[in-house]
Amino acid sequence: MASMRDIKRRIKSVSSTQQITKAMNLVASSKLNRAKARFNDTKPFFSATQRVIGNVVKGSKGVSSIFMRESEGKKTLVVVVTGDRGLCGGYNSNVCKTGMEIISKKADACVIAVGNKAREFFRHKNVKIAEAYRDVSEKPSYSEAYTIGQKIIDMYEKGEADEVYFVYTEFITTLTNEPKAIKLLPLDPEDFKGDDSEPHSSTLTIYEPDEEAVLDYVIPKYINTVLFGGMVESAVCELSSRMTAMDSATENASEMIEHLNLVYNRVRQGAITQEITEIVSGSNALE
Repeated sequence: MASMRDIKRRIKSVSSTQQITKAMNLVASSKLNRAKARFNDTKPFFSATQRVIGNVVKGSKGVSSIFMRESEGKKTLVVVVTGDRGLCGGYNSNVCKTGMEIISKKADACVIAVGNKAREFFRHKNVKIAEAYRDVSEKPSYSEAYTIGQKIIDMYEKGEADEVYFVYTEFITTLTNEPKAIKLLPLDPEDFKGDDSEPHSSTLTIYEPDEEAVLDYVIPKYINTVLFGGMVESAVCELSSRMTAMDSATENASEMIEHLNLVYNRVRQGAITQEITEIVSGSNALE
């Protein structure tokens, strides 16, 4: 059995860890409130953009846009959004596994890793990394989403990618989130058939100069918006996962300290009993 000194050292160590996890929980909670407010501000714009592009795509039958060409699916690009740091439960591993499920079904696939954890995961899995971005996970900006979007469009136009998937984490509640994969390119009008929220979606629309030019201008904006919306939503999920994980770690530390105190008291009581026994035995021997 461990000595009292070892147990006290262990209690001190766990107490120090508990203070760290409690502080990280408070920091994540504070950041989460700001991230949620930003997400709520971004979501209406994101939804409106989806409706607009949906109406344009649904009304563009027969248009030969490069962004709507039929894909051979030989070269696949997967954009995966993770955090730059760990200590957030299964957040990073879950979204990476979702991206890996897509890659495992493709003969030729590469990754754009948004977040240090995605870069580490796919490098360990020997997956080709086309580009990696760091220090963007907790507070993404539209300019960063634009940079990533330009890289995607450039690879697509050059034929380095026949199809593009975007994998991020969808926010459901503070305690619940799940990874989500959507197909960015090529766009398929069938993917927008379920969106009938626009009351005048069937209205005849005249495009200037023509439908193809409008699509070639609007779709890159749509891709940038989807990327930015997914990155903002993933930031909320990362912070909520970290807050939950640190709260759980703090509770586990409290239980461990309670158990160690019980063990310490037992060892201490045993040592006292042993000393009393030795004193009594020595006294009897002198009589």
